[in-house]
Amino acid sequence: MIDLMTAPYAVLLLRWCLGAMFIAHALLKWRVFTIPGTIAFFKSLGLPGWFAYVTIAAELGGAACLILGIYPRYVALLLVPLMVGTVVKVHGKNGWLFSNKDGGWEYPAFWAAALLAVFLLGDGAATLLASPPFGPLH
Repeated sequence: MIDLMTAPYAVLLLRWCLGAMFIAHALLKWRVFTIPGTIAFFKSLGLPGWFAYVTIAAELGGAACLILGIYPRYVALLLVPLMVGTVVKVHGKNGWLFSNKDGGWEYPAFWAAALLAVFLLGDGAATLLASPPFGPLH
């Protein structure tokens, strides 16, 4: 049974945690690996270099929307393919453990599942712009 009194705050906490992780990973690409380094890495995966900019922008923009509560349900859903792509293109071949060389697939897969959970649960508390209703019951 879901506690309807506390569930919106659980979603808020989940949104904040996901947003913080997206900020951390975007800044890692930007400040540590550098933009040229991230572009080179994307190219080594067979992706176009410009996709590095799209990824960093999606991570930072998505983080802002999740943290501030700007259409968070749908932003979470839009970020799922980014994480699934990370599993398929980057970490899937490295095995289960993220501590493996070049990281395993369980962490980004869990991240994708948490994003999907936000979509399924709804916006949560402290939402600046509520997501439009979803499903036939609304």
